[in-house]
Amino acid sequence: MNIVSAFNFLSKIMISAFIFALLFVNLHSQEKYDNGTDLPDGAFSKAIEDNSFLIEEAYNQETGVVQHIFTGMQNFTPIKNWEFSFTQEWPLWGQTNQFSYTVLYNSFNSGEVGGFGDLLINYRYQLTGKDDYAAMSPRLSLILPIGDKDKGLGNGIPGVQFNFPLSKRIAESLTFHFNAGFTLFPGFKTMNAQSEEISTLLNYYNVGASLIWLATYNLNFMFELISGNNNTVDGNGNINYFNETIINPGFRYAIDIGDLQIVPGLAFPITFSEGETASGAFLYLSFEHPF
Repeated sequence: MNIVSAFNFLSKIMISAFIFALLFVNLHSQEKYDNGTDLPDGAFSKAIEDNSFLIEEAYNQETGVVQHIFTGMQNFTPIKNWEFSFTQEWPLWGQTNQFSYTVLYNSFNSGEVGGFGDLLINYRYQLTGKDDYAAMSPRLSLILPIGDKDKGLGNGIPGVQFNFPLSKRIAESLTFHFNAGFTLFPGFKTMNAQSEEISTLLNYYNVGASLIWLATYNLNFMFELISGNNNTVDGNGNINYFNETIINPGFRYAIDIGDLQIVPGLAFPITFSEGETASGAFLYLSFEHPF
């Protein structure tokens, strides 16, 4: 069995195990405080409220707490591509407002092309919180054209991105997350068949959801589904869009060392696009601590 077949097999096993666990988990179990007494009706115990992998959770950073997030995603088929990111999240005078930035580094065509991608400057507003019906925290990002467009590492122009995450703890052992958003690059420049420069609007959309099984306080099993559009530019300068869907089963584990929480995670994304299937691996590591 080669590495691609092994990852495909492991992904199917993880999906099956996750569905099996959801069927048999006690969604209405009575929770207790640490001292063994019952929680009030409708209350849930403390759980990991971290960033997910491909889906954004709707929880801003708590006052006085900063988070550093590292991710790496590799596609094994048909061509090996690596995508790295580093995000740092800071609360602004409380949990209502949050500032963050995301640095991207990509390696394409099995390492033939590599370099930094565009830089994202992010602002999130905690519209509603955990004590409301659902947590919601819309995000607006400015995309700065740091990446080299000629190498396919960026779009060469500034852009904006909007994402609307919604999160709800629907049972003691189950949390649901939903995302919907779009990305715009107005004035995207390309060349037509006559070698004339033309400008157009480059746009992307994303919609997705995830279920997280809180197996224990420290251990979460995750199943994410996200869909959006990608594009190619033909010889006439026309942008041709196509759909891309990713299923991403995985898990994460929290390690608490005093006030420091370390959360490593691993997932196995499978991408469906234009009749082709690509498998890969997703690595996640975050550090959260007071400042």
